[in-house]
Amino acid sequence: MKSASFCPKSRQTYRMSTSTRFLRLLSLLQTHRYWSGDELAERLDVSLRTVRRDIDRLRDLGYPVQADRGVGGGYQLASGTALPPLVLDDEEAVALVASLQSTVHGGSSALAEAALRALGKVVPVLPARLRKRAQALTASTIPLNSQSSASDPVDPAVLVAFAQACRDHERIAFDYKDAKGAATSRRVEPVQLVNVGNRYYLVAFDLDRDDWRSFRVDRAQNPTPRALRFTPRQVPGGDASSFVRAGLRGSGQPDVSARVHASAEQLEPLIGRWFQIEEIDDDNSLVSTENMNLNWAAFGLAMSQAKVSAVQPTELRELLDSWIANLSSEPCR
Repeated sequence: MKSASFCPKSRQTYRMSTSTRFLRLLSLLQTHRYWSGDELAERLDVSLRTVRRDIDRLRDLGYPVQADRGVGGGYQLASGTALPPLVLDDEEAVALVASLQSTVHGGSSALAEAALRALGKVVPVLPARLRKRAQALTASTIPLNSQSSASDPVDPAVLVAFAQACRDHERIAFDYKDAKGAATSRRVEPVQLVNVGNRYYLVAFDLDRDDWRSFRVDRAQNPTPRALRFTPRQVPGGDASSFVRAGLRGSGQPDVSARVHASAEQLEPLIGRWFQIEEIDDDNSLVSTENMNLNWAAFGLAMSQAKVSAVQPTELRELLDSWIANLSSEPCR
């Protein structure tokens, strides 16, 4: 019967406009300014009664909207006991993705992990046009702790796709360019993302090559989840980080090592993200890494906030000496 599927167009339009108005109201309140009822009614082109009804709907959804009654009364979004859904405009969404990606590359280990989880929630629901804007903003911004200004940017959509595939034990395919620029298509069983310096590597079992590989995430494009679950294999050596670092040896950058006069417990939260730390005694540790730009290595050692000795290679010692000479040439005023 026709009546079974009947949906008047006018009614459907009304529902759409109501949803749009509701989200607009939420966006206004999230600016945290105080809005009078008349201002909200004018902004939304509705009556005060409709404003009050929409405010009640927000409260039902868990948004703590404060209201003052009487002459001059109005509304303001207060802090609550839980984080409700947020509504962002285009510029805010782009800024959020760019900031999260910056934290992924430059924050502490805990912050980087949390930022990556947040990216995993934001990027999949972001319109393609906004993803492109966020990628362009990230590509044109040089992080303060970057190894070099020429570091290749990572597409947040690729990073998120890999992180989700690792989490869900799901096979994924992607296009990849190696260090020589040769393009290939890969099908892998991803296990873990590993951060070394300001780069991310995907540790995965390559199905076509029947062997383990690590892939630089900034060289990957067009990730496509295969919707095929797998049982994770054991990474050679049992540790993804060690597997990546072993693969980086002999790649052109010199190995870095130094004796840092602090305990491993003190150093781990400061530089553990960049260096392997081996405790010598309660007051001394040996730190080392491979394939690290020497400027970045010097910065990492400075972040230890401790005295440093027995620095290798010679080029790194000379670089640190030049930093010391420049910084101590005359007293700061």
